[in-house]
Amino acid sequence: MGRGRPGAPRAAAVQGTGGSSVVSKCSAAARGYIQDRFLRLLVGRRRRRAPLVHRGYYIRARAVDHCIQDFLLKTQSHPRTQILSLGAGFDSLYFRLKDIGLLHHTVVYEVDFPSVACQKATLIKRMKELSALVGDTGGEELGVITFSGEDYKLLGVDLSELSELERALEEAGLDNGIPTLFIAEVVLTYMENSRSDALIQWAAEHFSQACFLLYEQMHPEDPFGRVMQQHFSQLNSVLHSLAQYPDCEAQQRRFFEKGWTECSVMDMNEFFTCCIPEDEQQRVQALEPFDEYEGMEPSWTPLLSNMTVPHHDETVRMAGSITAAVCAMHSEISGLRRYGHHSVLIKPNVILTTGGFGEEDGQHCRMRNFHVLIKHAGYWKAGCVKKENPDKRWDERLYHTVSCLSNSLALVVGGRTSPSSAGLGMLWLKFPETCNASDPNDITVELVSLQPAAEPAALRWRHSTTEVIFKGEKYLFLYGGRSAMEPVLGDWYFLHAQDLSCTVIPVEGPVPESRHSHSACSWKGGVLIAGGLGAAEQPLGSVFFLRELEHGFQWQAVETHPPLIPRYSHTAHVHDGKLLLVGGVWFHSSSVPGITVIDLMTGLCLDYTINVEHLEWPLMLHNHSSVFLPNEKELLLIGGGGNCFSFGTHLNPEPVLLSLSNILTSH
Repeated sequence: MGRGRPGAPRAAAVQGTGGSSVVSKCSAAARGYIQDRFLRLLVGRRRRRAPLVHRGYYIRARAVDHCIQDFLLKTQSHPRTQILSLGAGFDSLYFRLKDIGLLHHTVVYEVDFPSVACQKATLIKRMKELSALVGDTGGEELGVITFSGEDYKLLGVDLSELSELERALEEAGLDNGIPTLFIAEVVLTYMENSRSDALIQWAAEHFSQACFLLYEQMHPEDPFGRVMQQHFSQLNSVLHSLAQYPDCEAQQRRFFEKGWTECSVMDMNEFFTCCIPEDEQQRVQALEPFDEYEGMEPSWTPLLSNMTVPHHDETVRMAGSITAAVCAMHSEISGLRRYGHHSVLIKPNVILTTGGFGEEDGQHCRMRNFHVLIKHAGYWKAGCVKKENPDKRWDERLYHTVSCLSNSLALVVGGRTSPSSAGLGMLWLKFPETCNASDPNDITVELVSLQPAAEPAALRWRHSTTEVIFKGEKYLFLYGGRSAMEPVLGDWYFLHAQDLSCTVIPVEGPVPESRHSHSACSWKGGVLIAGGLGAAEQPLGSVFFLRELEHGFQWQAVETHPPLIPRYSHTAHVHDGKLLLVGGVWFHSSSVPGITVIDLMTGLCLDYTINVEHLEWPLMLHNHSSVFLPNEKELLLIGGGGNCFSFGTHLNPEPVLLSLSNILTSH
């Protein structure tokens, strides 16, 4: 089956999504994520998917298999059981279960559109490896039953026609008196709610010993959800259930109201952490180069069933909201549509943005040009920085840092081109001592390579580089990150600001857990480190202060109350004894991070949502940059976004301003 196409008829488009799904599963199997030798026999075309898609389909397959095997284990004492897979498409479920001997007393029924069922039946008959597992069908099948074996029935019926479905299943031998597992893996959402609700209620009322496994999308109004909905709308495959059942609580109410007595929920990140052994997690994480951590959280959708699974519900309490407004601009700003970049104040009211992945010359690519924002007469102007040596390459890097050491000198540290390539080194950016600070087109930069002794320390990305003071001397504190060889780093270096030599300075105290995608801010001559992604690819909620002592530095844990919600890929600033954490990713499907304010004197930690009702597009606050304007008590958010699973790449189109004066005063 082909992928759904824009403008395609609805039924064909829905069938196309199933075909695309099995192609993705086949690609994941080919890369070693899942063990499934039957998928290649059922897929007409093969296409290699991105690592992010592989991980998403891996966790989906493991979660569904976990529930299926749980059902088979709990019902093994029954003489007969059955599985009914709704919208099965070209899934290989029956063949996998039969191959490993789990169908001794279980019959598998699969239902899909008649055209899909006929194609699958033809494939099974053609492939000896498949037909041998099913056994002799005893002749050609007629009517809606396109293929029939002793323990396998394939039916061609439109699920939205419940009376026809019920009649066909009865004809095929489905028994409503024995333990039955219903599986609906991203299926019911394509049906009108009245019809999918009727199917759920029918299953509850007509089967005395039943479980219903539902795997569906959630949270249509968060940034990822809006991008996802747009994708499916373009394919003419509207996700009907999202509006009426947008979250786990709504889905649970749905099942209870339709007659189910139990309903439990598990988030896919929670499943990965709690139900998959650590050695298996490490195996999957090492299968191929991966650096799309921001795409993991929203792409793993929740799992619903009436089986018992562990679930820990943590509600994020918000202290208030902050309204986002599009930044008032006087010029075109397409060059700021990017993610994985870095922005820094190089002069008062002059912000330099470098690197990242985004939109340039009408195409998506690693960004070659530098861009500048200049505030003049109350408005921001954007422009492209002229390079004095345009032939000098700077390797179009992502996830680097830029530290401004003077009005005319900034240092680029680290970054990468590809996750499989070695990290990049250091580079000077030199600006004229004097320039017209009101016209972006007058800003020029000279790129200067350097090879100091500290160069090996810079071969990393997703790290932090922060200014510290020791005995009156200025240093850059290079901490954490990751490299092509090490998925997470916990080391640090002190680079003397004048010659960038590595200086050994004693550090005592409890060493923070290794991390990348964290935040780091200068404070009182030291550094505040917050959050990040740890060694097990789990978000961290710790905050550490590297405090200057007479003979060196000391790590100190900063206690917060309530505890800081673990997060990564955020930005941070310090103002008047308060640490501001901006955006990022946390594993709370009920909300997305906004602004967190931590009082560094008392430890009080308050979360604020960002009100985006005045924005006409989703505000995706990860992989972004932010600049705090202390006089105005405003945050300028630049860029941000990333790959949204298989639904496309989102780039925040314009810079956004957040006024923090109210929360900083009230806090």
